[in-house]
Amino acid sequence: MKITFMGAGSTVFARNVIGDCMCSMALRDSVFALYDIDGGRLEESRTILEAMRRTKGGYGKIECYQGVENRKEALRGADFVVNAIQVGLYDPCTIIDFEIPKKYGLRQTIADTLGIGGIMRALRTIPVMAGFAGDMEEVCPDALFLNYTNPMAMLSGYMQRYTGVKTVGLCHSVQVCSEGLLKELGMEDRLEGRKELIAGINHMGWLLELRDKNGVDLYPEIKSRVAGKMADPDCKDKVRLDYINHFGYYCTESSEHNAEYNMFYIKNKYPELIDRYNIPLDEYPRRCISQIEGWKKEYADLMENGVKEHVRSREYASWIMEACVTGNPYQIGGNVLNTGHLITNLPENACVEVPCLVNGHGVHPCHVGELPVQCAAMNMTNINVQLLTIEAARTLKREHIYQAAMLDPHTGSELDIDSIKKMVDELIAAHGNYLPKYH
Repeated sequence: MKITFMGAGSTVFARNVIGDCMCSMALRDSVFALYDIDGGRLEESRTILEAMRRTKGGYGKIECYQGVENRKEALRGADFVVNAIQVGLYDPCTIIDFEIPKKYGLRQTIADTLGIGGIMRALRTIPVMAGFAGDMEEVCPDALFLNYTNPMAMLSGYMQRYTGVKTVGLCHSVQVCSEGLLKELGMEDRLEGRKELIAGINHMGWLLELRDKNGVDLYPEIKSRVAGKMADPDCKDKVRLDYINHFGYYCTESSEHNAEYNMFYIKNKYPELIDRYNIPLDEYPRRCISQIEGWKKEYADLMENGVKEHVRSREYASWIMEACVTGNPYQIGGNVLNTGHLITNLPENACVEVPCLVNGHGVHPCHVGELPVQCAAMNMTNINVQLLTIEAARTLKREHIYQAAMLDPHTGSELDIDSIKKMVDELIAAHGNYLPKYH
């Protein structure tokens, strides 16, 4: 079996996903093909994964492929392809995505999924992934593409609609959603045996049902505890808890993410909201710097001690591969096309996040039905931006970038149309060759 990892210089994901595969008896004898355009980062990942492989008994084989000219060979014959690329990295592209909007008074927290930052990230990533798809259709047409790169719905949606590659988008916010909420509210005793239903879109999948092991609906107690937690000045999850107050349901991704997916919380006209809801502006650049420094220390420790332990994580990728290989069923929350209206009040061309059964025949999305109307409405404010961004990438029409930014809830609530268009033009110019030419 061959498992190819695109963007293997993304050390955290490569370590976790490939390390997880090494913990699986069904996967550990695989060829692990690591691909990246950065030779230095690729070598660092190879070093740490070789250390893991030795620690796990020396099973399997690691191969490395650098550069676009070797990409097709990295993919050739792959059974599974894991994608974790970041086009343009923190420097220069993430810096550009934050600093130029600031000049226009537009402040962001993460800027990788929605908003102007998410739009620009998608526009520079989709052309690269389209290249992956072309190669895969030629050299591994039956491979399953597991996408971890954000903006999840835009990238996965493009692959699902406009390529022949079997694609599922994966996020790690689904499997920790209800657990995090119950711990936040001091309800740890309800964790064991709980049953849940989550559906919506990536990073805004709604926790529609949550019951304890006896079938008791936990939402009434959750709602009774929200006010007390919101009054805690140290609470970092106030945006999502506020969703419960106003929309009736909790959602999957963190409050720092969701603060910028709507028009409610980051507002120049009401700067006091930042402190009230503990919103960490410019959070993603800080994380990038911290992760870079953390990786340097981890790599130095590895070079000194030469041993790298790994315990299998809750990331979906290895469990999906194992289910496909063994036929033993496994359930995930996956990002798939809304074909056949899995969620009946969202459009069919949207990429939705729903429960999926994985077995020896692949990934099978489950029908959910209708979301509460207010939840579907919130999702649609994001889906509008996602669909327009995909259209911009497909047609290379600059007007669709303008429209995506204009209809983005946060951007449109802060800036006028002329400012939005000027900001988009400046971002396109600053990204230079990281973007195709738009007309």
